[in-house]
Amino acid sequence: MSTHTSHPEIIKRLKRAEGHLKSIITMLEGGRNCLEIAQQLQAVESAVGNAKKTLVHDHIDHCLEQAVRNGAQTADETIREFKAITKYL
Repeated sequence: MSTHTSHPEIIKRLKRAEGHLKSIITMLEGGRNCLEIAQQLQAVESAVGNAKKTLVHDHIDHCLEQAVRNGAQTADETIREFKAITKYL
């Protein structure tokens, strides 16, 4: 596994989303308004989506590019991996 400069920021976003999700559970348990809960769920979904997008782009920009430049994998392998990871965008 390799660590990228974006990983600490991704971790920070996910921990923030985790805390936010816990507060949404509390809102549900407390019988809060469905509109408020839906808005908060949208915020969590957006945060997780942005973290995922950052991770995928970082993998393409660094791992795949470096693999091609260093000859660590063939072009076919790199293309297969590119196709596999971009389905998560």
